[in-house]
Amino acid sequence: MRRFLWCLTTFVACAQQSSSASEKASSEQPLTYPQEKHLRAVRQLTFGGNNAEGYFDPTGQRIVFQSDWVEINPQGCDQIFLLDLKEAMPRYRRISTGRGQTTCSYFLKGGQIIYASTHGVSDSCPSRPRWKGRYVWPLYEYDLYVYDPRTDSLRAFLPAKGYDAEATVSPDGRFLVFTSQRGGDLDLWLYDFDTQSLRQLTNEIGYDGGAFFGPDSRTIVWRASRPQGAQIESYKMLLSEGMVEPSELQIYVMHIDSLIPHQVTRLPGANWAPFFHPSGKKILFSSNHHSLDKGGRRFNLFLINIDGTGLEQVTFDPEFDAFPMFSPDGKKLIWASNRAGRKPRETNLFIAEWVE
Repeated sequence: MRRFLWCLTTFVACAQQSSSASEKASSEQPLTYPQEKHLRAVRQLTFGGNNAEGYFDPTGQRIVFQSDWVEINPQGCDQIFLLDLKEAMPRYRRISTGRGQTTCSYFLKGGQIIYASTHGVSDSCPSRPRWKGRYVWPLYEYDLYVYDPRTDSLRAFLPAKGYDAEATVSPDGRFLVFTSQRGGDLDLWLYDFDTQSLRQLTNEIGYDGGAFFGPDSRTIVWRASRPQGAQIESYKMLLSEGMVEPSELQIYVMHIDSLIPHQVTRLPGANWAPFFHPSGKKILFSSNHHSLDKGGRRFNLFLINIDGTGLEQVTFDPEFDAFPMFSPDGKKLIWASNRAGRKPRETNLFIAEWVE
C-alpha cells in the first residue's frame, strides 16, 4: 500500500462475501514468511481492495474495520464494517451510512462503536489533495459519531469544527483518546466517560495521533511529528491548507495523570501505528526505517521495549505491514498487510496466533 489509511451510521443488512472474494490468495504471494517466529496459524480475513484498522471488541470475537473493497463497498471510499470471527463463512456487515468518507472505528464499552465520518459535511467521497509532489495526509472535516447496534441509532459525539478522528478506548472503558484540531494544532484529547469531562493531553507543535491505551488503562502510546526550525513553518502552512506530511514520525508514551511524554523510538523515517504488547512493557509498531536506502516504501512491524531498547523485526512482507492490535487476551494479533494480494498494493486484514 502506497498510502496510509487513517485510522457510522444506519444499520445495513449483512453483505455476504462473494465466491470470487472467498478464493484463496494467489499461491505466488506467500501468506507467511519463515522469519515470522511470533506468528502462527495466519488467516486472511479480507480479499480485495484496501482494508485496515481492524480492531477487536472486548470479547475478542468480533472486529470492526474500514474498507473500500468494491465487492462489499461499491460507494468508492472507506466505510465501516463488522465481522464476526466465529462464523465459518465471513459476512461483512456495513454499519456506516454509505455516505461520505469514514475512518478509525473502535468499540466502546457496552457494544457501541465510535468512528469518524465526513457525511455531516458532504455525502460524496472527498477528493485527495496533492501538494507539489509531496506525500501528504488530508485532514478532512471528520466528526466523531457513536453507533448503537441495539437501537440502530447514531449520534454525534463532541462535535467541533475541523478534524476529529482516530478515537480509541481504554480497556476498562472509562477513557477515550482522539486526535482533534479544536485547539488549533493536531493534538491528543482525553474524554472521561465517568466525569463527562474533556481535556487536552498534548500541546507541542506537530501532529499527535493514532493513540492507544496500555493494559493499565492509564498509559497511552501514540505517533508524533516534532518539526524543528524551518520545518515548523512548512508544517503550519500545510496544516492551514488541511494537510499534514507524515514522513518523519516517532513513537511516544505517556501516563494520562503525569502528562509527561517519553520518546520511545529514535529511528529515521516514519514510525507509526503503535500498540502495546499485552505485558505493557513493549510496543508493536510499523516502520520504514530499514528501507529508507531503497526509497522507504517498505513498512514492517517491529517490537521494542518502552525504554527504546530491544528492537526486533516481527513481520517481513516486502511491501507493507501495519495497524497491529492484540486481542484482549493477548493470544492473537490482527494487522493489515499487502501479503497474499491478488493485485499489486492490495491491502487486507490478517489474524494470527501470537507466539512469545
